[in-house]
Amino acid sequence: MLIGITGTLYSGKSEVAAFLVSEYGFKYITVDGSPAEVHLQIFKRFDNESELIDFVTKNWYDNFVLTCITNNKFLQALLKRPFFLHVAIDASLINRFKRLKKTNASITLEQFALRSDEYRFGNNGEMLRILDQSEIRIINDGHTVQEFHDRLRNLNLLNQERLRPSWDAYFMRLADLAALRSNCMKRRVGCVLVRDSRILATGYNGTPRNVKNCNQGGCPRCNAGDSCGISLSTCLCLHAEENAILEAGRDRIGKSAILYCNTCPCLTCSIKIVQSGIEEVVYSQSYSMDELSSKVFQEAGIKLRQYILPLNGVVIL
Repeated sequence: MLIGITGTLYSGKSEVAAFLVSEYGFKYITVDGSPAEVHLQIFKRFDNESELIDFVTKNWYDNFVLTCITNNKFLQALLKRPFFLHVAIDASLINRFKRLKKTNASITLEQFALRSDEYRFGNNGEMLRILDQSEIRIINDGHTVQEFHDRLRNLNLLNQERLRPSWDAYFMRLADLAALRSNCMKRRVGCVLVRDSRILATGYNGTPRNVKNCNQGGCPRCNAGDSCGISLSTCLCLHAEENAILEAGRDRIGKSAILYCNTCPCLTCSIKIVQSGIEEVVYSQSYSMDELSSKVFQEAGIKLRQYILPLNGVVIL
């Protein structure tokens, strides 16, 4: 595994690298000409970026960490590798300034702000583009080093699902992607129906075919903004699970099918899931009818479980 750490000035890049070295035995590597973290022992220094990439590719089974990603071309080359994880660190300007003041008491806040902006936005925003391509962006504000380490442990950066998703993670991400097609004004729900790790059908919620989309006024109930569970009998929207089941059909669903949904099915969908022959339901987010749906599934002998994807995106520690 190779973890590349980028970040704003004095946000804590070296602290995360040191944590990975001391806690999990990562080896710190860098490229000649790049500023190395002074208190970290360098395992290997490379003449250029290509040499570094070749080395870690041949030794992908080992754990390495670097903080020398300063250009987008280098980052793009690393992102092609299936063992690479990009982690960006940030913190508020005032907290980063306080950290710098411990070693440079004479610098003013204005001077540091100018220096910080030049680092982030200079060279046509090169570093900004690099930071925005991170899988995880950690906000490191207002904690002791020990507290920061504890929170890093809980984040579980070494979770291999971050590199290659498990089947659960893979299908749940596809369900989240399907949800983006939703036109329902109430909530976005996506669903994937699979058997033997192969997709049978996908679905998302919204009004039926040839009916005006919900987000264009097609469903009066959803556009009225009523609370969850109110006036469901007047709703024109098909649920994601219903669309997936209708798309697949009972004959194609067959036995041992699994339904992945980013939201726990409602009671109405649960009944249809039972009737269709699906044997397992995996969901991510809870819904107001979870308990009722659970009872139906339990009585029908259908396995119901919750799966939550590893935390990515912006993480405030």
